[in-house]
Amino acid sequence: MSLSRQRRFVTPGPDETVEALALRALPDQAVETAVDAIRSWNLHIFAMRKPAGLLLGSDVVFVEPPVS
Repeated sequence: MSLSRQRRFVTPGPDETVEALALRALPDQAVETAVDAIRSWNLHIFAMRKPAGLLLGSDVVFVEPPVS
């Protein structure tokens, strides 16, 4: 049995903001574009958390869209 391809993800560093994470994980994209993409792929972090966008060291942050 072969393993299926999984989405690429990262975990935030201490006190890392979503902007800093976007720069680290998606360096080839403009920061605003990368942040928007990360937000759209990680609604579990950005829709319900207060304050919105607060990253925790235990978060799994997807840095690519869902695989088909």
